[in-house]
Amino acid sequence: MRLFRPGWTLRLIARPGFQAFAARVPGLRGIARREGQELFDLVSGFVRAQVLMALVQLDIPARLLDGPRAPGDLAPAAGLGDDRMALLLQAGAGIGLLKRRRDGRFALARKGAALLGVPGLSAMIRHHDVFYRDLADPVALLRGETDTELAHFWPYVFGARGAVPDRVTQLYSDLMADSQGLVAQDTLAQVRLGSVRRLLDVGGGSGAFVAAVCAAHPALRATVFDLPAVMPSARARLRDAGLENRVDLHAGSFRDDPLPRGADAISLVRVLYDHSDETVSALLAAVFDALPPGGRLLISEPMGGGARPDPSGDVYFAFYTLAMRTGRARSAERIAQLCRDAGFEGLRCPRPARPYVTSVVEAFKPGAKFRESSVK
Repeated sequence: MRLFRPGWTLRLIARPGFQAFAARVPGLRGIARREGQELFDLVSGFVRAQVLMALVQLDIPARLLDGPRAPGDLAPAAGLGDDRMALLLQAGAGIGLLKRRRDGRFALARKGAALLGVPGLSAMIRHHDVFYRDLADPVALLRGETDTELAHFWPYVFGARGAVPDRVTQLYSDLMADSQGLVAQDTLAQVRLGSVRRLLDVGGGSGAFVAAVCAAHPALRATVFDLPAVMPSARARLRDAGLENRVDLHAGSFRDDPLPRGADAISLVRVLYDHSDETVSALLAAVFDALPPGGRLLISEPMGGGARPDPSGDVYFAFYTLAMRTGRARSAERIAQLCRDAGFEGLRCPRPARPYVTSVVEAFKPGAKFRESSVK
């Protein structure tokens, strides 16, 4: 006979009286305190995000890189009074980005230094004012009642037909390229491209990913395929990297134009999560058609956790793509299934080193030997 009905424990924990009791009992006290702090961290998370935004907008981490400073030293350039600067610095220390010294000055903590060391992270945080406003009413966002700013911020992403303003294209390309180094680093750590002769990077933007691949594989040649408006920035980046003779540029839209032929591997880096299942299925079919037998498909982007929810893919990127009103953060299993539906085999999903940076799915077109691996 079952002594307790299902959910009994959760209903007990949900009682305020039990929480007060647990806080007094040895053995339960530590658990209650830890879970209470974690819950409060969630409750106050929006304030922490805005403290981070203020620190980045005022360049506080960069200004502390050379050593500790007093609030009064930092306040004038920020347009703040000494007391308000002290409040911000104290909050920065409270979230672990800064450290308060005994003499009242503030120094950069290791986490704050890491913030400066991640390419594109500060630009991403500065861009969050748009995302933050879209999340002001999360229920309205979930119901589809919000005319989100992100939907207007990224017309380039949505396969805009016709001319796209240069400033929009440049802004998108810069934000993507700034963090592409980390994406390339984690992607190349999970796949072996030594046998690839030519790589076609679809939606390759300014060529940051291709440049990293070419640096790692000197014999490889590549093609960047993206909208015409992106070509000037790609040409400039590749010229600066000395790759103009190894990388071809092919202007076009994967929605409307056939993909270039001749590559034995095609990469889709942070492309699929910007688009609907219908668009993704059509793109994967086009990739399958463009590859030779045994050709390889490489997908790299942030992914949801599926049966094991992930705090980056299923929270940040899930709501970001929701606010964009297109695309979604799919799990590796879901992406693998879409690849199978397109005809691919030999699916491989290596365990990501940093899921908040990127995850990888590899697939092969039948017709040659490839390494079989099940999706985990």
